[in-house]
Amino acid sequence: MKKFVYIVTDRNRTSLHVGMSSDLIKTLDFYKQMPNLFFDNGKQLTRLVYFEEFKTEGQALSRFKLVSRFTRMQKERLVRSCNPDWIDLTVGLDFENILLHRNMTNQVNIAFNSLS
Repeated sequence: MKKFVYIVTDRNRTSLHVGMSSDLIKTLDFYKQMPNLFFDNGKQLTRLVYFEEFKTEGQALSRFKLVSRFTRMQKERLVRSCNPDWIDLTVGLDFENILLHRNMTNQVNIAFNSLS
């Protein structure tokens, strides 16, 4: 089973939270449904800015422990190394999830039917 280590932040990038999850999309949905659970209104952790995927829980746990001990500057460098503009990566995950569960044959048939 896949495990993820991730970093989420608020819209102003004032807080950086490191987490570990086996289902990243469900975890991010939880953050969005319960925005005030960890912080106040101004620091809602709704933007996924970094994540890594691991095959085993042991690998993910050791990486989580390491990244959790990083200073803020080290976490910012880690995010900027793959996401220099700090864009929300949730959109890409949602799109990938939609593609995996969509029946591709229906999509092709609709495209061909609209042409004729």
